[in-house]
Amino acid sequence: MSQTGRQSLNLSKVLCVILGGGQGSRLFPLTKDRAKPAVPLAGKYRIVDIPISNCINSRFRRIYILTQFNSTSLHSHISRTYKFDQFSSGFVEILAAQQTFNNTSWYEGTADAVRKNLVHFMNHDFDYLLILSGDQLYRMDLQEVIEQHRETGADITVATLPVTAAETPALGIMQIDATGRVIKFLEKPKDSALLEPFKLPPEIRAKAGIQADGERYLASMGIYVFNRQVIAQLLDNPLSDFGKHIIPHAIATHKVFSYVYQGYWEDIGTIRNFFEANLDLVSELPRFNFFDMSAPIFSRPRYLPGSKINGAQIDHAVISDGCIINRARINQSIVGLRTLIGDGTELNRVVILGSDYYEALESVERHEKEGIPRVGIGAHCKIENAIIDKNARIGSNVVISPAGKPENVDHERYFIRDGIIIIPKDAVIPHGTVI
Repeated sequence: MSQTGRQSLNLSKVLCVILGGGQGSRLFPLTKDRAKPAVPLAGKYRIVDIPISNCINSRFRRIYILTQFNSTSLHSHISRTYKFDQFSSGFVEILAAQQTFNNTSWYEGTADAVRKNLVHFMNHDFDYLLILSGDQLYRMDLQEVIEQHRETGADITVATLPVTAAETPALGIMQIDATGRVIKFLEKPKDSALLEPFKLPPEIRAKAGIQADGERYLASMGIYVFNRQVIAQLLDNPLSDFGKHIIPHAIATHKVFSYVYQGYWEDIGTIRNFFEANLDLVSELPRFNFFDMSAPIFSRPRYLPGSKINGAQIDHAVISDGCIINRARINQSIVGLRTLIGDGTELNRVVILGSDYYEALESVERHEKEGIPRVGIGAHCKIENAIIDKNARIGSNVVISPAGKPENVDHERYFIRDGIIIIPKDAVIPHGTVI
């Protein structure tokens, strides 16, 4: 993109809205006590840091986050992390669903969440409303999306991703013409016969620079740009969801264009995707690069000491700040903030979300007298294919594995989702427990 094109965009004319999602049932039990955007990610971040960082790196600094469930920890994280200069117009603010005299309902979908805050948004001076999802892992220059939106004269632009036929049943699929205009939409197709007209033809693949082998289809990423007046028109009805209702209807009445994105993108709104995306970060060449300082991912500075490793064997792992790891063996794992790991413990494919605090010695001694382990992971444990949520107390000689168990289990001490065992936040797993 030309520098001239960049300079022609008035950055203050873009208002960003991040959709925080509903109950986050696909990420339960990680969403049992927190909103989906507040779920810890990659040892030291929160999921919401991804879309916010994409906005900030694109120099868009007016950002709203819409949420309605368990938003206390999200409020805490946002208020401690994102503080702009008081002389600038930048902000990151949460708009939680609330009952009023005129409206007693919760957000009923993505479009409904924006509709219920539209009067508030319209009080701002903006030309473009940029709507982002709060449960995706990707890095995108959002200025490029806005620039293409302006160049095509679009009313709406939908960011899309080339995907294989196997990926289409979970996504909204779009058909575009040679100019990039969306002409058809198919929501989560289960019948492969319906896909045939949506296959990208060679000339469109060539124009978009899509190099991938095999057949490809364009899937919506849940990232939209609306012109100011268009969003007001399209939400003047009871339709509740952008992907299911608003966009499909708008194709016939408005100029809807596709922005084709070809970088790494992952929906981390399910336990399986969240787990695998975290573990991919420990590979030597992860698909998402947190080390890319040209577009850093921001989070809260916590002023923790560097981690202490006391004779541990560590192979392909991410170790966050403030940990104390004794003579343990750690393989293909994420170790979150302030994690304590005892001697002889073996971790294989484990995502530890860390702790919110260091337990005081007095508390440790009091709990030990009661037979309750300290916060962290004790000695001589064996844990595999697991997610350990924050502040869990896992005793010594504990075995945790989903092997031989059903794909989905609800137990008073643990959960299994998609074949991954999850120890919930603040859980107590006594010494010698075998799960």
